[in-house]
Amino acid sequence: MFEDFHLASILVSTIRNAPVLIFAAMAGLFAERSGVIDLALEGKMLASAFVSASVAYVTQNPWLGIAAGIGISLVIALLQGYVSITQRGNQLVAGIAINIAVSGLSFVLAQFFFGQGGRTPDLGQARLFDIILPGTDAVANIPFLGWFYGKLIGGHTALVYLAFALIPVVHWTIYHSRFGLRLRAVGENPHAADAAGIHVERTRFLAMMCAGVLCSFSGAYLAIVQSGFFLRDMSAGNGFLALTALVFGNWRPLYTAMGCLMFGFFAALQIQMEGVELPGIGKIPGSLIQMIPYVVTVIVLAGFMAKSVAPKAIGIPFVKSR
Repeated sequence: MFEDFHLASILVSTIRNAPVLIFAAMAGLFAERSGVIDLALEGKMLASAFVSASVAYVTQNPWLGIAAGIGISLVIALLQGYVSITQRGNQLVAGIAINIAVSGLSFVLAQFFFGQGGRTPDLGQARLFDIILPGTDAVANIPFLGWFYGKLIGGHTALVYLAFALIPVVHWTIYHSRFGLRLRAVGENPHAADAAGIHVERTRFLAMMCAGVLCSFSGAYLAIVQSGFFLRDMSAGNGFLALTALVFGNWRPLYTAMGCLMFGFFAALQIQMEGVELPGIGKIPGSLIQMIPYVVTVIVLAGFMAKSVAPKAIGIPFVKSR
């Protein structure tokens, strides 16, 4: 059977790993296309993971958990916008400060509320269930088709389908909507956009709100779908991997999504390689295997950073001309 091959498991794992990065990368895309560097993706992801897991556990309703995660991520995004846009603070420092604060605060609050070493209890039935597509049983025994339809395309949670449906929606929004035109204008030349009557600060705040909502799905996916609980620093650098995917994709939705799938593939490959003995080499140490996604990140940055063209006004506070 096709599913007996490791490649089949890697491809399915890639589909399941990618949404964390896709949500975060699309969030960063909105923020950075408007001219705001979003280093706080990691912090927003971690905060929404903690709040989503906590509310889902208390209410035993994963959708209420996701809604609560959206709320806290929006609050952080607006705070980040106030510092970076209204007060014209250093965007890099603001993002790093949010990441550090959320990392410590989420652990302390988890320990205070649940007393389980900085993690939440297992969610159990409060996790999102997999969606079984119609006709799955009818094709289950057909070679390749049963695996392709039942496991690669089907058998995922609603957030997985939302992540992949989001890609063309974001592409259309950025390149074919009025808001997308204004977003790109303030990210490339905010003074020209201001002269044309576009409210630069308002547009950037709207972009930060979009980033907050999308990044919350990434944290909720980590806690409610993948792990089934919240654990300290469970985002594990995925926010920075999402930023790397942005660089790889040259701040374009479709190419950025391809970068997310690439990182998802190598993360799945890392899991498959654990415990495997190679002829003449033996078992590869787990620590070396865990390095794979991050080594790929360095290679991608080294190979594509010089070729990528960021929005011209990114990281530059807007000061209205008198």
